[in-house]
Order: sequence, then structure tokens, then C-alpha cells
Amino acid sequence: MTSMTHTTNNVDNYYANIQQSGKLRSAAHAKRWSRGILNTLGINLDRRTKRQLAKALPVELAADLTRVFWLAHFRNSGMSRHEFLNQVSRRCGNTDPSFARYPTTAVFHQLKQFTEQELSRQVAKTLSPDVRQMWEEA
Repeated sequence: MTSMTHTTNNVDNYYANIQQSGKLRSAAHAKRWSRGILNTLGINLDRRTKRQLAKALPVELAADLTRVFWLAHFRNSGMSRHEFLNQVSRRCGNTDPSFARYPTTAVFHQLKQFTEQELSRQVAKTLSPDVRQMWEEA
């Protein structure tokens, strides 16, 4: 019982921090942006790293990371920051990739709070250089 309450509090705090740091108006916006960013991150990680990151996250967040399926998808190892933010913004129902940097940075920062340093380095190593820089700066 306390484990479930502890996890719920962690997820609630996660969304509250994203709302504040990501310059979002409501918890619902924070959830939508988190889901979109996790989906986009999930298609840009290798399978092994995605599985390890999902194990480190609360169940609700892990589902958002692993739920996305793309038929015959190949990771773009040279993806620019703008391309990543553009994918995130479209997935979240927004058209402004320049705004997407705020919630993306907030989500990356919060994800790193759930992970150990070694896993965070592994996630960074898997991402394209521009997206890696965003991850490391968060």
C-alpha cells in the first residue's frame, strides 16, 4: 500500500514539476506533453536502453515510453534538436517547436531524477548528438 502511494506521489510531483518548469498551464497539459515527449524519446532509443529506462520509471511513465510502435522505423542517429522538438510538438498537438524546448527540458530533467547516473549516460550515448546535448543540459 505505501509503495503504491509513494509511486503516486512521485508521479504527481513529476507532473507538477513539468507544469512549472515547462511553462505549462495545467496538470493536464503536463501529462499530454510528458506522454508526447516520452513517446518521441522511445522511438529514438535503442531497444535495450528503452527497456532499462522503462524499468527505472513508474508504471504510468514506462507505458508512455514503450507504448509507441512504428512499422519499419529506423532511428535517426543524426537527428537535429529542431527535428526532435518538431516531432515532440506535433505529437503533443502544438505547432511551435521553439516552445517545445521548455517542456522537453523539464521532462528530461524529471526523468533523470528517476534514473541512476550510469543509465542516464547510457540514454545520452544512444541519442543523436543534438538530442544528447539537450538530455545532458536538462
